[in-house]
Amino acid sequence: MAITEKAAPPGSAAAHDEPPGGTDPGGTDPGGTDPGGADHGRPSRPGRSGRSEQEGWHLNSPLVLTLVLLLVVVFQGPVRGALAKPVMQSWMTVFVAVVVQALPFLVLGVLLSAALAVFVPPSFFARALPGRPALAVPVAGLAGAILPGCECASVPVAGALVRRGVTPAAAIAFLLSAPAINPIVLTATAVAFPRNPEMVLARFAGSLLVACVMGWLWQRVGRTDWLRPPAHAHHEGETKMEAFWSSVRHDTVHAGGFLVLGAMAAATLKAVAPAEWLRTAAANPVVAILALSILAVLLSICSEADAFVAASLTQFSLTAKLAFLIVGPMIDLKLFAMQAGTFGRGFALRFAPATFVAAIAGALVTGAVLL
Repeated sequence: MAITEKAAPPGSAAAHDEPPGGTDPGGTDPGGTDPGGADHGRPSRPGRSGRSEQEGWHLNSPLVLTLVLLLVVVFQGPVRGALAKPVMQSWMTVFVAVVVQALPFLVLGVLLSAALAVFVPPSFFARALPGRPALAVPVAGLAGAILPGCECASVPVAGALVRRGVTPAAAIAFLLSAPAINPIVLTATAVAFPRNPEMVLARFAGSLLVACVMGWLWQRVGRTDWLRPPAHAHHEGETKMEAFWSSVRHDTVHAGGFLVLGAMAAATLKAVAPAEWLRTAAANPVVAILALSILAVLLSICSEADAFVAASLTQFSLTAKLAFLIVGPMIDLKLFAMQAGTFGRGFALRFAPATFVAAIAGALVTGAVLL
C-alpha cells in the first residue's frame, strides 16, 4: 500500500501535476523500464494506419482523371454523336487553335519567370532602383519590359520587393507592368495580330502608362496601413533547383488551367453565342470596351495566352481588344485573390477597382492615339 501511494503511474493525475521543470514524463530511465516511453510510442502506429486508410479514400487528381476516362469509354457512343454536331466541330476548332497557338509562349514564360523568381535575388531590384520614389516608379515599370513572367509570378516578386525595402509605389508599377509588356507577351501579341503590328506598340504604351499612373497614385494617396507585406519568403527552405521546379509546376498548373478555361470561353462565344448579340455589343464602342474589359476579369487568362483569345473575337474593334489585353494582366479574379493573400484584403479592395478604371482609361487614350 505504501509503495502504491508514493509511486503514481505516469498517466495518473499526480504525474500531470508535475511542474514544467520537474522530471521528464517522456521516460528517460536508462534501463528502458519507464512505461511512459512505451505509452508515448504506442498511439503513433494506429495514427499512421488511420491516416493511410484515409489517404486511400482521398479523391486525388489521377483518380478523377481515371474516372473521367472510364466515363468517356463507357459513353463513347453519345460522346461521338455530340462531337459530330456542327456546333461542336466549330467549338473544337476554335478551342484547339487557341490552345496550340498559346501553349509555347505560356511554357516559355513559365520557365523564364521561375528562373527569375529563384535565381535573381530580390535585393538586386532594391539596389537597381533610384532612391526617389517618383523616379523609381517608371524605372520599375520599364523593368517589366525586360523581365519575363506572367501575373501569377509578378505578385510574389512584388511582395518580395516590398519585403526587402523597395517603395510600394515602385513595387506596384512592376506588379502591373511585368505581366503585360515583357518580351514573351509582346511576341505573343505580334504573332496573334500579324496584320495589326500597331497592337504591340499600343499594348506596351497603354500598359506602361497605367502601371506608372497607379504607382504615382499610390505614392500620393496610399497609406501604409492599407498594405500588409508578406512575412515569409517564397520557396523558403528549398534548394534552388527544388524551388525552380516547384515554381514551374505551380505556374504551369495555374496558368495552363486558366488558358484552357479561357480557350473554352472563347470557343463558346464563337460557336454558341448568337452572332447578332456579339454584333450588337461590338457595334457600340462603349459597350464593346466595357464588355471585353469585364470578360478579361472573369476569364482570368494568363498574359502569355490572352492575345490569342482576343484575336479570336473578330467582331470587336481593335480598341476593345486592347482594353481586354490591358485589363486582364492587371486585374482579374485570380489576381484579386492573389493580391488579397499577399498584401491583405484591404489593399485588394481598394486597388482592384482603381486599377480596373485606370486600365480602361489607358486603353481608350492609347487606342485613340495609336489605333
